[in-house]
Formats: sequence, C-alpha cells, structure tokens
Amino acid sequence: MVRLPYMTVLTALFSYGLLFAFGQLRDFFHKLIDLFKAKNVKGCAPICPGLEDFYVRRIYLRIQDCFSRPIAGAPGCWFDVVERYSNDNNKTIQRTSNTTRCLNLGSYDYLGFAGVDEYCTPRVIQSLRKYSPSTCSARCDGGTTRVHTELEDLVARFIGKPAALLFGSGYATNSAVIPCLIGEGGLIISDSLNHNSIVNGARGSDATVRVFQHNSPAHLESVLREHISDGKPRTHMRWKKIIVMVEGIYSMEGELCKLPEMIAICKKYKAYTYIDEAHSIHAGMGGVGKSGRGVCELLGVDPADVDILMGTFAKAFGSYGGYIAASKELIQHLKHSCPAYLYATSMSPPAAQQIISSIKVILGEDGSNRGAQKLARIRENSNFFRPELKKMGFEVLGDNDSPVMPIMVYNVAKIPAFSRECLKQKVAVVSVGFPATPLLLARARICISASHTREDLIKALDVFNRVGDLVGIKYFPVQQQKIAEADHDKLECEDTP
Repeated sequence: MVRLPYMTVLTALFSYGLLFAFGQLRDFFHKLIDLFKAKNVKGCAPICPGLEDFYVRRIYLRIQDCFSRPIAGAPGCWFDVVERYSNDNNKTIQRTSNTTRCLNLGSYDYLGFAGVDEYCTPRVIQSLRKYSPSTCSARCDGGTTRVHTELEDLVARFIGKPAALLFGSGYATNSAVIPCLIGEGGLIISDSLNHNSIVNGARGSDATVRVFQHNSPAHLESVLREHISDGKPRTHMRWKKIIVMVEGIYSMEGELCKLPEMIAICKKYKAYTYIDEAHSIHAGMGGVGKSGRGVCELLGVDPADVDILMGTFAKAFGSYGGYIAASKELIQHLKHSCPAYLYATSMSPPAAQQIISSIKVILGEDGSNRGAQKLARIRENSNFFRPELKKMGFEVLGDNDSPVMPIMVYNVAKIPAFSRECLKQKVAVVSVGFPATPLLLARARICISASHTREDLIKALDVFNRVGDLVGIKYFPVQQQKIAEADHDKLECEDTP
C-alpha cells in the first residue's frame, strides 16, 4: 500500500491545481472569442465538449510525446525508437525517418522471445507458409486449425487444468468471458486494483459488483460474510453464484497476490475463484514458479483449487492473445456462449505457433536447457535490479521475483521530466499517469527481461541514478554504497582471458 508523504501530496495537488486554473482560464477566453464568431454552425453537437476532454487538451497534450512512442523493429532488450518532433507545443507530433537505439525497459518481453529465436522463428515461418497470416474466420466457422487445437491441449497440460480455450485478445478474454460466467442475481467481488478488462467485464455482466481492499484477505472475508448474510439487495434472497476475481501479479503494482489465503476464504464461503495470470506467469505463462507455471506453482496452490485461470500470450512469448483454463464443462459452455469465440476472427496461426514453440522451449522439449536458463535469468535479473533501485532512494513497489517494478513519481510535472531525460540517455521507460492510475500515484513502470545482460541493467541503474537526482524523485535516503560494484568486478573478470 502506498503512503504518500505530506509534502509530496501538497506539491502534486498544487501542480494539478495550477494546470487546472490556467486551463480553465484559457477555455474562458476561447469562449469569449467564440461569442463574436458567426453562429451559423449546423449539425450535431460536439462529441467532446467542455470538461469531457479538458484533461486531454490541457494536461495530456503537454506531455503526449512521452506516450505512444513508435518503435522500428522487434521489442527485444534493445530496440530502435522513432524520433519525433512538434512545431505547435505538442498539439500534434510528427515522425521523422531517424531512430535512436535504446535499452528497452518498457516492453513485456519477460522471457526474451520477442526477437529472432533459433527454435521458434523457423517454425513460425513454416506455419506462415502453410496456413497464411490469418484464418479469416471465427473459431466456430472455419477458423480452427491443427495449430489452435495443439495449443489448447498444450496450455491445459502446462497450466494443470483439464481444458483450455484460446482468444485473439487478452483484454477481450476478460471483458467477453466474465459476462458468460455470471449474470443478474450473481455477485462479483473484485480486488480494488484489478485490471480494466476485469472491471469492464464485470460491469457488462449485470451481476452485482462489490470491491474489497487491494490484496487484503481479511477485508475480502468481511465483504463475503456481509453480502452472504444480507443476500440480494431489496429481496435479501440468496445469490445465484459468487465469483471472487483477483490477479496473480498486479501490473501497476508489481505485487504478488496473497493467493493461498484467498483460496482458503473462497472455499470457506463456497465462492468461485477467477485468477488473471496475465503477469504472474510473467505475462502469459513462463516466469513465476520453478518451471514457469505461474503464481499457483510459486505459492504452492493446487491449480485444481482455482476454478478459472485466465492468462495472456501477449507478453512473455512474443505473441498475442489470451486463454481460459478450467473444467471441460466450463470450456464447452464458453464455446457455445462467448462472443469472442463465436464471432471474432481466430488467432493467427503463426502467432499460435510462436506460443507453442515458446512453451516447448520452457518445458525443455526443444532438446536444450534454454528454457530453464531463461527462467533462472528473469528471477536473477529481477532480484538484482529491485534492491539496487531501493538503495538509490527510489520508492519501488512490488515483491521479490516480480519483473514489474513501478518507480513512484507522484508529481505530474515529473512524469515527462523523467521520461524525456531517460530517453536522452538512450533508456526507454514507460510512464503511467491518470487515468491509468489514481491522480496522485503517477509512476514509471520498469519491466525486466531475461534477455537483459547484467551490463544492460548496470547501465540502466547508472542512468536512473543520475536522472533521479536531476528530477527529484528519490523519496527515501540514499544508501552510501557503490551500485553493483561486485558485478562490475565480475564483468571485468569475465572479460579477462
């Protein structure tokens, strides 16, 4: 849980207040000018009038160069960022033909499969030649190939569930599946920091939605007990079903779910469990746990105790899409009721082949131990980088073993300052602010990959150390210690013949 220092809150609120005051003043004068213009405009009302797009016009546009940066090439540990410029104070941004080679600390390439791989890439090319880039059809029509069925069987075996179902989008997996699982008369109890796809899926289900404090088993039990005893609103009848929804690793916090306690509470109150493992299988599958099977393996939870496991392929495997792993009966129900399965075009066969090949590397079925090396390296890199950031004085959220490391920025003016200075020094980071986070909890989100070398990480730490001092986001005392001195010595020893 983030506890904001008093002065940090005060300065952040003052920054937003200043921007709001000047923005309102500018809008006021624009309205005065518009009064003297001809009023012969015909047609519909403006789509985004007044305050509806005030944040975008007066705050976001000032710093939009820090977001949606285009890249040229595969998002490996290093990639080319396309250079851009603006001649109208960031209202519009133009691309150039130039690129800058940057260290990538923003992509979800947790296991390093995003680039060319000696095992995966040839098989993806072969699949492209055999099946073409798209099936041009939904799964229930002509969109199911051998690759799709093989992947579903492999995912079910890997996760430890009886069956699995593929979808073309991780976001759509949550938003389209949840309304098929529960409806009017049901109760969804959701973590307060669950992903937007879960929030929208819950809203679209017509079920009653209640929220419990982030990652708090005690409050979850309190909410369950209260609503089971009270029953439905007005009628006080029993709920048709109750589903508790949590994430394995929270993508904005880098924090592991307290899954064993959650499962015990759900069993006690006869509630179903739905776990989004988009990041806890280090973005899909393949990073948390001894063999990469996710938070269940890491925390010693039997997958059979979890009713529905959701995950994505869009991160650790250099592909895209999502899956649901559950009982055969539930998977069969989704095949007949889920619009994302019935009406959406199926996953591209080459993308599905990329996932199959990646899983086989992780399982060691490619005839090598590269999968085990990747799993060990992502944990080693994550557990090296996080403590070093904290030693510098940064406020870093999340738990050990998590490759997601949010560095708290707080002040809106420091979002572009940190992002731009890092880019100048050839380190690409992702800055996150409102509405993706609460107004006062802006942050820079760092994602570590197994493909990062120790030299890459030391370079990033050196840049963060200097930029953090320049921008002023070191909110804790700095430990007087040379950053990774032992690792510098180690690198020198490795270079010595």
